[in-house]
Amino acid sequence: MKCVEANFDGLVGPTHNYAGLSVGNVASKSNANAVSNPKQAALQGLAKMKSLADMGMLQGVLAPQERPDIYSLRRLGFTGDDANVMREAYKQAPHIFLASSSASSMWTANAATVSPSADTADNKVHFTPANLTNKYHRSLEPVTTGNILKAVFNDERHFAHHMHLPDNDHFGDEGAANHTRLCHEYGEPGVELFVYGKHAFDDNQPKPSKFPARQTIEASQAVARLHQLNNTRTVFAQQNPQVIDDGVFHNDVIAVGNRNVLFYHQDAFLDTERLKTDVLAGLDERPFHFIEVPRDSVSVQDAVKSYVFNTQLINLPNDEMVIIAPMECQQNPAVYSYLQQLTQDNNPITNVHYFDVKQSMQNGGGPACLRLRVALSEQEQGGVNKACWMNERSYTALQAWVNKHYRDRIHADDLADPQLLIESRNALDELTQILNLGSVYRFQKA
Repeated sequence: MKCVEANFDGLVGPTHNYAGLSVGNVASKSNANAVSNPKQAALQGLAKMKSLADMGMLQGVLAPQERPDIYSLRRLGFTGDDANVMREAYKQAPHIFLASSSASSMWTANAATVSPSADTADNKVHFTPANLTNKYHRSLEPVTTGNILKAVFNDERHFAHHMHLPDNDHFGDEGAANHTRLCHEYGEPGVELFVYGKHAFDDNQPKPSKFPARQTIEASQAVARLHQLNNTRTVFAQQNPQVIDDGVFHNDVIAVGNRNVLFYHQDAFLDTERLKTDVLAGLDERPFHFIEVPRDSVSVQDAVKSYVFNTQLINLPNDEMVIIAPMECQQNPAVYSYLQQLTQDNNPITNVHYFDVKQSMQNGGGPACLRLRVALSEQEQGGVNKACWMNERSYTALQAWVNKHYRDRIHADDLADPQLLIESRNALDELTQILNLGSVYRFQKA
């Protein structure tokens, strides 16, 4: 069955800001309280989507969340009309208010884990929204994420949607940021690689000491069961606790895979040799490329600064495998030198394309964070909400929508402006019409 891998990028939301909410994410913390530009961020994201569509890639769009999240603030005891809820929350509990205003759903790699139909027992594409329990601001996302995914992948003949895992640290699930699918052809059964940070029910196992391990093996195993995966083609590997303490908060900051290539740092995994053995066994020992980047060539610190692994590794329609990288990789001498050499070596990666996604990078997310990968057959492509594909028409409409509704300057203090909530809701209401999503937001159902 002929399949291709589509990328679904998250639109940057109207409240994109730098509040430094993510402990363990070096870029996020280092840019805390800087002034953000939501309009520029959204346009940068759209430009990347359109560029990939122009390359011939199947490119989709996912809507952002409603922010500030008034409903979560009401659950915490703030009362009155919306303006009073915002005012009192910002006055009494500013950190909670800022968390409730985060536009972090733009990093769609954390939206869900996706298993293509070639891997699942019922031959459907399975989706499980990530619960993101480790960070309060992200734990607000799963219900709306599930609504959006159901509105985009809305044909029950092809798609199966699961509820997110229990809202508890024992089942902390960060979605595709800790999940990679490896295969020879997208339509063939592949190996699903789940990378976890700790064992939640066994304190005697290795774990980081400085920063939290956000993904548990128990969560990864639960998602694999929900998706009806073949045990012989499912691999669980532990992330190196030391690199988590060095600021590698997700596996996709230290490794990226695509088809028969796993591109990773020497220090990425706790037991690299076992991982390699398990992957090869799941792929029937067919040729596979493990591209290990030596620490002497690129340090973990340079990897985190440049996000050289938080890149998109894709196959173009002509089957050429290329890297979609942020400009920061070009500006880092060690990383740029390594990538130049990589494309000359005997491996499937032939080229690197650099993109400006600085607004996202400053908050801790590169090109890979901005997209959710979904392998689809031709029939499954036909079951996707057509309004959510990126093309000339949708690009023009979404550009106009951003320019109409988004501010070009937001500081953390601006998030308490009640007018921003009104602007955001008006924008999202119009977006659901552009993308034909229906009522996916709570304010639309009030």
